Amino acid sequence: MASDAVQLPVGDREVRISSPGRVLWPEPGITKLDLAKYMVEVGDAFVSANGDRPLSLQRFPAGIDGEQFFSKNPPKGAPDFVRSVMVVYPSARSHPQLVIDEPAAAVWAVQMNTVVFHPWPSRAENSDNPDQLRIDLDPQPGTDFYDAIPAAFELRAVLAEAGLTAFVKTSGNRGLHVFAPIEPAREFLDVRHAVIAAARELERRMPKQITTAWWKEERGERIFVDFNQANRDRTMAGAYSPRALANAPVSTPLEWGELENADPTAFTIESVPARLRETGDPWADFGAKPGSIDTLFGWWERDLAAGEGELPFPPDYPKMPGEPPRVQPSRARKVAE
Repeated sequence: MASDAVQLPVGDREVRISSPGRVLWPEPGITKLDLAKYMVEVGDAFVSANGDRPLSLQRFPAGIDGEQFFSKNPPKGAPDFVRSVMVVYPSARSHPQLVIDEPAAAVWAVQMNTVVFHPWPSRAENSDNPDQLRIDLDPQPGTDFYDAIPAAFELRAVLAEAGLTAFVKTSGNRGLHVFAPIEPAREFLDVRHAVIAAARELERRMPKQITTAWWKEERGERIFVDFNQANRDRTMAGAYSPRALANAPVSTPLEWGELENADPTAFTIESVPARLRETGDPWADFGAKPGSIDTLFGWWERDLAAGEGELPFPPDYPKMPGEPPRVQPSRARKVAE
């Protein structure tokens, strides 16, 4: 039986796409070949945002409604233009992690049924020291994307006071991601503490709208600042990465001036390439002026001295110094009674 595979030109290379007609997003009817062509069109901006970083691939062999799995190290048979780098995980175990250096490697990842790309906030050659400070504004039940917008603007002001330049993108779902380029001078725990300091300052300014409560039962109808996304081996969907949701949305960089009127459902695999051609990449100069987290870290130490200590880590992490008990507050109260 003749193969239906196609050879897709990507710069000076050609990448083989097998099963090009496989439907990945049933609702809009977007196929594997459509996704590969999308990645060609946004390839330069995608690599600028996500290249030279350890990367996890979220793969969906039967489309977004089927089974999925994550892969980190390059699968066997990866082409020679796809590399890996050794990284250290929270368990202290080391493992090779995929790195993408050019659009052809991203298209190859699509050939491997990748839908969502999850880059680390650090560079491949210095994976222990993040060069991005990332803050996830996560709307809780009863809130939505539009509730996250004023929080993002206030967070921008908080980061500016700390000497950092903020960039914003849609999450591709209900939330917003606010990033700032930083000097890769401190390790993950320090950056986590800088994120917590910024989150607490934002919560003080907007107590009715913002929460840093880790336990869902304590968050209420507010925007949760997910500080645990700043931990080692915790990642968000990268800029220009598709999401595995019904309308094929894309995590899309925005100019601050367009955020107030942004419609997150408008940024999809079908619309983002034209947007990029017409308006350019809002994150094109992202890393031009990295800042220091020293001021935020000073805020962390100030809060620590005032009795605001460490916050919970993800459940799969080893117990960390100063961490409060990993017990749901309502359950702890029942035990105490």
